[in-house]
Amino acid sequence: MKKKTLLWSLAIIAALVVGVVVAAHFMLVYALQPDNRGKDLQGSLEYMYEEYPYLRPWVDSLEAAGALRDTFIVRDGTRLHACYVAAPAETRATAVIVHGYTDNAIRMFMLAHLYNHELGYNVLLPDLQYSGLSGGDSFRMGWLDRLDVLHWMDVADSIFGGTRMVVHGISMGAATTMMVSGEEQRPFVRCFVEDCGYTSVWDEFEHELRGRFGLPAFPLLYVADWLCGVEHGWTFREASAVEQVRKCRLPMLFIHGDADDFVPTWMVYELFEAKPQLKEIWVVPGAAHAVSCRDNRDQYVWRVRRFVSRYINE
Repeated sequence: MKKKTLLWSLAIIAALVVGVVVAAHFMLVYALQPDNRGKDLQGSLEYMYEEYPYLRPWVDSLEAAGALRDTFIVRDGTRLHACYVAAPAETRATAVIVHGYTDNAIRMFMLAHLYNHELGYNVLLPDLQYSGLSGGDSFRMGWLDRLDVLHWMDVADSIFGGTRMVVHGISMGAATTMMVSGEEQRPFVRCFVEDCGYTSVWDEFEHELRGRFGLPAFPLLYVADWLCGVEHGWTFREASAVEQVRKCRLPMLFIHGDADDFVPTWMVYELFEAKPQLKEIWVVPGAAHAVSCRDNRDQYVWRVRRFVSRYINE
């Protein structure tokens, strides 16, 4: 009888373990390989024209002049895409603009307009892996993307020549920007702007797991973290914007909406506290996730202009 009970107990434990692994794998696919609107280029363009009507005449004028251009690189066997626009007048000022989760370069045209049309900068907008015209089979949540973006920064400098560069990202692109900021920088990089980025992939996934599904981190997130290391070569815990920001010695502007419940507002305070010196913060009243630029455009342009000009023009 005792032997039979033991066998049943072991069978139940094995079934629970298998169930957790299956559920964790489902979570990993759900998070890193979802249906991706960022692959719908025409839909993205139509969305941007609806949300930001001033973009249509600007993009039309660029296309008529042949000024909106594409470039491709291959890194580690994966073909990556970016689009770029030269400044309307000769300048060394350049912005590399990084998009968010299930977005693409097109969905950052409002920032391209800000830097190129309003501030007179060169701009380059990469499609991160699994987005836009870039290859890749999954999102990397900014962590491995930081290495691609560092390469794109070199590409931008080679295209525009002798640049003074700002890197500006929104949401996952903001996390990517902060992860980039902790690496060794080229002399032409002057500052960073992050808009509603998360502290770490672990923190963001834990927040979503609790908020969306009502589940605790243990055991699902722990197993999914391990699976991510096995299947994708990186883990949620190592993908930390906070730890990268601690190493950043260049200026950074932090922007976050105080009504953000997707990347909760508390994260920006932790990030800001971690950043050594040369930093500013703007917590936008009433702003939800990733809409500060849309809903507070004049103030957004003013604050970005004031911050980046201080370091780009010095």
